[in-house]
Amino acid sequence: MAHNWDDLRLFLAVAREQSLSGAGKLVRLDPATLGRRVARLEKALEAVLFVKSPQGYALTDAGAQLLERAEVAEQAMRKATADVAASSDRLTGQIRIGAPDGSANFLLPQVCARIASDHPGLDIQIVALPRVFNLSRREADMAIAVSAPDAGRLTVQKISDYHLHLAASAEYLAAHGPIKTIAALKGHRIVGYIADMIFDRELDYLADLGLGRVALGSNSVSVQAHMIQQGGGVGVVHDFALPFLPGVERILTEEVSLKRAFYLIRHVDDQKNHRLRRFAEILSGALRNEVQLLEAKA
Repeated sequence: MAHNWDDLRLFLAVAREQSLSGAGKLVRLDPATLGRRVARLEKALEAVLFVKSPQGYALTDAGAQLLERAEVAEQAMRKATADVAASSDRLTGQIRIGAPDGSANFLLPQVCARIASDHPGLDIQIVALPRVFNLSRREADMAIAVSAPDAGRLTVQKISDYHLHLAASAEYLAAHGPIKTIAALKGHRIVGYIADMIFDRELDYLADLGLGRVALGSNSVSVQAHMIQQGGGVGVVHDFALPFLPGVERILTEEVSLKRAFYLIRHVDDQKNHRLRRFAEILSGALRNEVQLLEAKA
């Protein structure tokens, strides 16, 4: 068996990231030190845990067996500390949130800044990636999603509805004239997602409008919004993003009004974790309020 939990913690990081550099960022160790720790663990267990190659670290059969046991130990550690409340209401430690970049760019920065101000001992990390996060692999402590998953050992909490509309810059509309009908959109440059990089059906806005060609595309909501702001064309914009995009205005608001929702996703094994549960409550309430506040300004 491994000598201590720290050895298993480092092993889990390498197994999940499949590289020393990626794991080192998670556990805050340089790759060389982490490599020595892995080698020490292999020596202690008298087993080769990884196959090293230019592509990264792949688990051997022995490594896969240890991964199962290490994940059981990880859950045991989490449960052992789940109901240990802090001596005050202040949260401490590190919490990582996975989020689509719409919320990551326009909502989470100010929300998390306020939470961090109220809890000086708390380290909040926002991983802004346009994809679904794997909480079982501990890619994040919790994730924000635009649709509720129906598989996996997960808990799902609805945070808030939010609204989206077609929009264009005043500069673009001045140059190309007002847009009065949906049919007229086909004569304009469309800004939107790269079709084969839409990771959730809820984000496929343009297909529902019958707009096939995207002249300016990105997998990032923030990039799309700024292309629209720069006069690139017409696209769908979150109402809560509009206060950050001066010069951008909604169009065809009577004809096109979209509603989606944000959900907070957590691993079921974290339900009794007092710290994560408290943070989830604070985050959900703050996000809900921020969406309402920004949409009122749109």
